[in-house]
Amino acid sequence: MTKKFDSILKQVLEKVEPSKKELDVINTSLKEFLEKFKKKLKNSKIDAEVFVGGSFAKKTVIKKDNYDADIFLRFPKNKNKEISNLTGKILKNMKLEKVLIVHGSRDYFQVKINPYFFIEIIPVLKVKSPKEAENITDLSYSHVKYINKKIKSAKLLDEIRIAKAFCYANHCYGAESYIKGFSGYALELLVYHYGSFLKFIKAVSKMNNLPSRSRGKVTPREGARTSYEASNKVVLDIEKHHKNKQAVLMDVNSSKLQSPIILIDPTYKQRNVLAALSDETFEKFKKDCNKFLKSPSIKAFKIKKTDLKKIKQNAKKKNFEFILIETKTNKQEGDVAGSKLLKFYKHLNYEVEKFFDVKNKGFNYNHKKSARCFFVVKNKKEILLQGPNISDLKNVKEFKKKHKNYFTKKNKIYAKEKIRFNIKEFVNSWKKKNKKKIKEMYIEELKIVV
Repeated sequence: MTKKFDSILKQVLEKVEPSKKELDVINTSLKEFLEKFKKKLKNSKIDAEVFVGGSFAKKTVIKKDNYDADIFLRFPKNKNKEISNLTGKILKNMKLEKVLIVHGSRDYFQVKINPYFFIEIIPVLKVKSPKEAENITDLSYSHVKYINKKIKSAKLLDEIRIAKAFCYANHCYGAESYIKGFSGYALELLVYHYGSFLKFIKAVSKMNNLPSRSRGKVTPREGARTSYEASNKVVLDIEKHHKNKQAVLMDVNSSKLQSPIILIDPTYKQRNVLAALSDETFEKFKKDCNKFLKSPSIKAFKIKKTDLKKIKQNAKKKNFEFILIETKTNKQEGDVAGSKLLKFYKHLNYEVEKFFDVKNKGFNYNHKKSARCFFVVKNKKEILLQGPNISDLKNVKEFKKKHKNYFTKKNKIYAKEKIRFNIKEFVNSWKKKNKKKIKEMYIEELKIVV
């Protein structure tokens, strides 16, 4: 089995590493942009320094359809309120064709260099201590320094690329709110902690699935790093910033400890790098890890695409209903639009489940302003509606007016209601009745595709 793993991972590495030609084009474009940017920065006499961050700076970039490079502009702390405007001013002076402003807790900018490469220019504060950070991006400089200092082995860099490719293929790469997965920095730390991609996913496969009393530690590679496993949490403190797991749970803000894995940032002991990781994404990832470990295949590293035609055919064979829905938002594309569309999908699923048994479902955000979701359902035929307490005479009377087939049980009134509509009729009816709610959720269009 070891030889099979080695053979597969060797093939993966060959496929996920960007070609020399791609890297040469990107590096040349990045170098040219930096030269122009630094020149305009100098001419503007703005007090700030430039550094390149992200996967390119840490040498952990993987092959993708589209590449992005992060350029950080570090400003003195006293410029906090001005840094986005000052960055925009420099870019305006460069007279670029198109600069997209990405709004958020702090505005940053995107510049498209060519069809498959864009640059993000992110204003940050130059902080002496992580405690002074006003925004998570202020820690980026420390993250790059830490990874470059700790990970110098070409073998370990390859292991990180493999881990990123695995997560990317299985739709759990990214801390964005519509993914709630593993950030690039988190994967770099996790592979460094465990020592390899395989050791990392083996550790994940054993997490949270043992009886609480017999739960044991997953031993990291030799090198004085610590792993504490709780009954329902795994706490990793690479630099031993805290005395033990209990100290972590006491010292770190409870709002940052909701993720299934707690990974203390080596550069800032109050931060959980995996705070964005959801239970849903983690459970899916754990299944993917187990599947690969039991049956290793190169297919595990190929991007999973939903075969709607096959899903529809299978639904028809089982006499289930299939529906494909497209939704559009007026919010800014990216994390904001993605999170709004995902939230609406979850709400719609909640409404559908009241009248149908959901056998299969899926959501796909197109990274712009729209998303598609599908449902495979079986009509419940009949549902039980709970009414008011029988002592509430006024509301009981109203309930009886609306529902003929009623009965009482344990001092409450109930009614059975036949489901006489299919899924498409339900969605169209729900859409008409809930126009205000749909608008409040920032959805400007909802249409049935199939």
